[in-house]
Amino acid sequence: MSEMSFVEVPGGRLAYEVLGSGPDVTLVHPGLWDSRTWDPQVPVLVNAGYRVTRYDVRGYGRSSRLTGEPYSNVRDLLAVLDAADVTQTALVGCSMGGGIAIDFTLEHPDRVWALMPAASGLGGFEALDEEEDWWAEREGPIDAAVEAGDLERAEDLRLQIWAPLGTDDPAGRLIRDIAFDNLHEITMDESAHEELDPPASHRLGEIDVPTLVVIAEHDPPFMRRTGDLIALGVLGAHKLTIEGADHVVNLRQPEAFDRAMLGFLADARY
Repeated sequence: MSEMSFVEVPGGRLAYEVLGSGPDVTLVHPGLWDSRTWDPQVPVLVNAGYRVTRYDVRGYGRSSRLTGEPYSNVRDLLAVLDAADVTQTALVGCSMGGGIAIDFTLEHPDRVWALMPAASGLGGFEALDEEEDWWAEREGPIDAAVEAGDLERAEDLRLQIWAPLGTDDPAGRLIRDIAFDNLHEITMDESAHEELDPPASHRLGEIDVPTLVVIAEHDPPFMRRTGDLIALGVLGAHKLTIEGADHVVNLRQPEAFDRAMLGFLADARY
């Protein structure tokens, strides 16, 4: 990261960065990681004539850790946008970041001109029985490693889920390094987070901005189904599967991701 700015929020502060000039685009990172996951996209967007804001979600990167005080990722994003003088923005979010972007669009539709959730989470998503079984089979060894105090082992097990294409290549090493820089996230207590009520899964039909849903070919099955549900629920949404990508799709296949992102943003502006 370059030098960050900070905005004060109840219970802490959030680190953010603004680069470039032009229509605003805001990048929201996935859980396990921080805003450095957008390193490949920032110069691409700036060179294409956009003003780019990215930030570390509360609990990650250079932003404050969770204190047990109630907080809202939607209010936090609003605080970042206000501090960065962003009136209206496109939101591009991966995983947790996609879920935050969707929630924000529902709560503040006047602040969003385009929405691009990738490998996205979705508030209120209900797993099928077989998906619960799939997760339980993998969660057991992770929980055992955490209970034994071996957080490094637990993180490597989690990366087998979220980075199944491996961590030995340059993209995989970066995915692993950023995750390990946020190792504290494994034991982070997010119970004070305020969820939307009703959740986004019940309100997707309210979204009325250009939307591109990106699905990663090698994401877990329930994540791919989540993308399908978002694309089905948002009227007029387009859906794209990026081949050769696992969960952090913009790091694993940056050229394909950037091509899709720039094309979508250009179309959404006109």
